[in-house]
Amino acid sequence: MDTTYLLPAVGISIRGFPKDALFRLMEKNHQISISDISIFEISAKGAKHVFAGTLPAERVAKGIRAIIYDERITVIPLYDSSVLLMAFKLRKLLNDFIDCLILSSAVNRCDAILTEDEDIQNLKRNKEFVGFVTTVNPRFKIQTLADVP
Repeated sequence: MDTTYLLPAVGISIRGFPKDALFRLMEKNHQISISDISIFEISAKGAKHVFAGTLPAERVAKGIRAIIYDERITVIPLYDSSVLLMAFKLRKLLNDFIDCLILSSAVNRCDAILTEDEDIQNLKRNKEFVGFVTTVNPRFKIQTLADVP
C-alpha cells in the first residue's frame, strides 16, 4: 500500500480521496502491508503540517503509533536484501527512490500495490518493468483504490 492511504491516520486529508479508505480495506479483510519507508514519509509530511501550524505534533505521533501497532498492518523492512536490491533496479524506471522502495516492497512481499501515483501506474505499460516483475512475482498487479472490489 502506498503512503497516500495512510495519511488520513495522522490527520492529513487528500482532496477527492476518501479519508476512511484504509479502514474500509481492513474491514473487507484485505491483507495490508506497507514499507517502513512509508512511516518516514508520513513523518516528513506530518512535520510540514506541524511546522505550518495546521496539525498538532501529538496528532501525527498518535497516528503513526496507531499504524505501527495495528496488528492488521504488516510493516516490510526496507533493509531486506531483496527489497533493497530491486529498488536499485527500479530506480532506472522511477525518479523517486522512496517510490522505488515502496514498489519493491510490494513486488517482493505482496500480490499487488495499491497506489494512485501516476508514475507507478504507468509502469503497467512498461515492457521492461512487466518482464522484470514477472520473473519475481508473476501474479503482481498495480491497482488503484477504484480497482479493489
